[in-house]
Amino acid sequence: MEFRRGGVGRETPPVQRSAGVDQMTVSQEQITAWLNAKEDTHVEFKSAREQMDSQDIVNYCVALSNEGGGHLVLGITPKIRRRICGTNALKGKLDKEQSRLLQQLHLRIDVEEINHPKGRLVVFSIPGRPIGEAIHYKGKYLMRSGEQVVPMTPDKLKRIFAETSPDFSAEICPKATLSDLSAEAIQRFREKWALKSRNPSLNQLTEEQVLRDAELVVNGQLTYAALILFGTRSALGKHLAQAEVCFEYRSNEASIQHQQRVDYREGFFLFEESLIQTINLRNDMQHFQDGLFVWDIPTFTERVVREAVLNAVTHRDYRSQASVFVRQYPRRITITSPGGFPAGVTPANVLYMSVPRNRRIADAFQKCGFVERGGQGMDLIFRAAITEGKPLPDFTGSDDYQVALTLRGDIQDEQFLRFLERIGKETLESFSIEDLLLLDKVHREERIPGEMKPRTRALVEQGILESYGRGRGVHFILSRKFYGFLEQKGAYTRKRGLDRSTNKELLFKHIADNQKEGSPLRDLLQVLPALSYAQVRSLLQELKGERRICPVGTKKSTRWFPGKPAGPSTGSAQNDANSKNEHKEAARMTNNKKKRQER
Repeated sequence: MEFRRGGVGRETPPVQRSAGVDQMTVSQEQITAWLNAKEDTHVEFKSAREQMDSQDIVNYCVALSNEGGGHLVLGITPKIRRRICGTNALKGKLDKEQSRLLQQLHLRIDVEEINHPKGRLVVFSIPGRPIGEAIHYKGKYLMRSGEQVVPMTPDKLKRIFAETSPDFSAEICPKATLSDLSAEAIQRFREKWALKSRNPSLNQLTEEQVLRDAELVVNGQLTYAALILFGTRSALGKHLAQAEVCFEYRSNEASIQHQQRVDYREGFFLFEESLIQTINLRNDMQHFQDGLFVWDIPTFTERVVREAVLNAVTHRDYRSQASVFVRQYPRRITITSPGGFPAGVTPANVLYMSVPRNRRIADAFQKCGFVERGGQGMDLIFRAAITEGKPLPDFTGSDDYQVALTLRGDIQDEQFLRFLERIGKETLESFSIEDLLLLDKVHREERIPGEMKPRTRALVEQGILESYGRGRGVHFILSRKFYGFLEQKGAYTRKRGLDRSTNKELLFKHIADNQKEGSPLRDLLQVLPALSYAQVRSLLQELKGERRICPVGTKKSTRWFPGKPAGPSTGSAQNDANSKNEHKEAARMTNNKKKRQER
């Protein structure tokens, strides 16, 4: 396979070869992944068998860049079950096309030609837009909407331009004075800061000096951060009424009317303890027994709730007129804060990205020990959920206008909790959050993402996980000792499955018992439901190689019978056909399984 890469202001490098294999920036694995993946806001496929309109290319480059970057691929059919059809577009014109895009969009867009065995491809690699800047062509700002390129909505354009706006909490509130601040709130902040910094001399400073040192007063004027953290009720009502936290309690999920509501419109240091105490009034203890010991776990861990509230106050958009809401139910709390996620942060990367929207507030919280470092808050929230056997934090309900975080308090699996207790607190504390997420996925029998798989080795070596299967069919389960602790060794055997020879005999027995009509692949998959289609096929091929079974029929009608394959006159062609049909049937079943999982 060859590729040629267009360049601007440089020579096109010759195709490099190593051991007969061409080096590509777009790999064979990437192309295969594109063929099997859904089209999303970051990849656009076009057949373009002959050409593609130059203006359409520009429009897609603009839209994809505004969505964060991606690829425009010519020569692949756009519909699901896509295939390589090849393209003649831009033959001999890659350099010219890349130069044209650079002149028109002021973006460095790489254009590659890939000579795939099934057809020529042209791939545009489009970088994401800069933070705070939307890409346009002749004044037209475009974005993706499904498979279409449409004009960017005014609200999205506004959010993009706001990404580089200055820290609102550091701005001066022109009409506010020191008399608008609560001396009690400032004193609480001073005490926590002195304790955290081990600097008792802070207690000797005047209130104004404390605020200056914390950069909450600049040139004698109050910042909005000072008002949000220490402001009196009347001051906030006058200068920043939306800087409030509203608490509501409902006794059941179906209740529309709340049973209690408290509006905290005052400096954070005046109400944060009162809010936590109000939540704890209905924070039941859940009990589970482990031998002679009875463990008590609160439905809502106080440190987790406090961290979630701190996140809402730190990251909310204070330019929005909406308030922060803390809604408590018997078994869950949902905290909603105005403004979507900050630029670059999504529910998928929230554990690893920390972009404070209001840095001056975040710095104040760090000084007094409310937060230790950027990003640690979410780490703590996820870690607590896993080690307490509760569901993971959920961001369902978040959109461009708000972030909704739901903390569920019900313990889902007491047996898993006992297993974690056996591992030991010291060992668990040494685990990274990625280790705990991996352990949680294995326990819930969920698919392990590719980026997590390298971490399985350490957990297997520690005897916490076990692996079985080979290659792509490798699976992970909790170790034998987990089931031993719970006196459920039978469950371990069921999850681990039988050994390979036993599985082969089960398949052979089923085929022998049904030799009159034969056994289709779908029936054989039901015999060993714990195995994947690839694992079942591997066992069938072994039995076939041992000349104990043979396939008969073509396509979907292929059935397996006991006995040797057909003779040389007809067997070779028949076996080749059967082998191809097995692959097609297996692929069809895999696609059906994926569709069921997606639904």
